[in-house]
Amino acid sequence: MVQRRQLGEREKKLLIALGRYPDLPLKELLEFTAYRRTSSLIRKINQLKEQNFLTGPVYRTDWGKLCRNSIHRAHCIVELGKSFDTVVEYLQMIEPMIWVYPVLSPHKDLVNAGYFSSNNKEFEALLQLLKDNRIITDYSVRVYRTRIVNENPDFFGDPLPSLDNLLNPCEFPDLSFGHYDTEWSECDIRTFSYLQGGYKSIKLMEILRNERKLHNREWTYEQIKYSFRKMCTDNLIRKAYYVHPFPRDECSDFYLFIKTDDLDLTKRIIYNFARGGRIYRQYGFCDEWGVIGSICHPQFMVDLMHKLDSLEEIKKKELYHLRSITPGLQYMGNYSEFDYYDVETQTLKYPYDEFREKI
Repeated sequence: MVQRRQLGEREKKLLIALGRYPDLPLKELLEFTAYRRTSSLIRKINQLKEQNFLTGPVYRTDWGKLCRNSIHRAHCIVELGKSFDTVVEYLQMIEPMIWVYPVLSPHKDLVNAGYFSSNNKEFEALLQLLKDNRIITDYSVRVYRTRIVNENPDFFGDPLPSLDNLLNPCEFPDLSFGHYDTEWSECDIRTFSYLQGGYKSIKLMEILRNERKLHNREWTYEQIKYSFRKMCTDNLIRKAYYVHPFPRDECSDFYLFIKTDDLDLTKRIIYNFARGGRIYRQYGFCDEWGVIGSICHPQFMVDLMHKLDSLEEIKKKELYHLRSITPGLQYMGNYSEFDYYDVETQTLKYPYDEFREKI
């Protein structure tokens, strides 16, 4: 593969700054990147978006602060029993689906699906129902128990970073969620719902127009803005950019699950994995599995599993490579994941019996 475009030094500094310091004012961003005029800086940011290096701003959530009950994100690997379209149609009937995409596999037809869950046992029972009726052949469910750390690429780093330092000592960050301590209004939750669900950036005025047009809600712009600021101040959401190491269509995506006999070893491996390279990475824990997500140069994936085989401390590992061709990555939900939020009780609980009846 030949990279179609080389970045200049100022462009690299700009992408690094946006990835690391998304709230940096334009004046400080000018100083950091050595651009001379604000207009040039804004134009360059828009160009990098058009060239598929940059997406956002988006907002990441501390799920511990949203409601009184626990909400989890479930990461599911599903083996198809029917066609892709048929299986996806059934999976969508479990409404809090937030993504689904096919996985490259030489032996099985797999999809990777993500859900919000308010009751993991009832959620998994719906997948079992699909299996019992041969819509799907098999499935695994892994529930995120921690926050996910997202780290954007270092554009001065190696696009094919070494994996020789996986066991190096590290200061592993605190991945615990925050605690519910703020009462959220209906306007807060509706505003919040538009800030979820993928890579799309949305303006507050768009939220206002959509709520008026689609739901006949007569909120004012000041109310929407107040809700947004409240969520930022109380740390429910924080601004972020997705930065791709190369143009998006030139990259490979994967999820890697690993398991060792020692939690500290797992922490070291997921923390050190490709650290400092020209690679987008995220890491956290799904149950007892360490999970790493990455957007990288396709060459990085060559012999990746073979390299990990040499580390005897890793007892189990699973690699799921995103298939980037059609139908590709799909984000579902259309902001409906939070329609079930009860502002009186400040809880979010999904009606799994209704989903079962629909299936």
